[in-house]
Amino acid sequence: MYVIIFEGRAGSVLRAEFDDCEVSVGHDTTTLRVRLPNQQALRGIVERMVGLGLRLIELRRVAVPSAAPGTGNADQGSPAG
Repeated sequence: MYVIIFEGRAGSVLRAEFDDCEVSVGHDTTTLRVRLPNQQALRGIVERMVGLGLRLIELRRVAVPSAAPGTGNADQGSPAG
């Protein structure tokens, strides 16, 4: 999961350019949260921003919450028989 913050408040047209992201608009910034499979996909988002003339403020990778208990391997915790 990545958090990408750029300068300015994205209006509806600009938010539509990032419809594959969770978009939130702050006072003077716009934040994108997006789960990407690899760095090539991240590069695509950044290139899209550059193409739109947006000024990147921050880009960081954040931990994805772990799976709920009991959703792992069914054999884990099983007594040896």
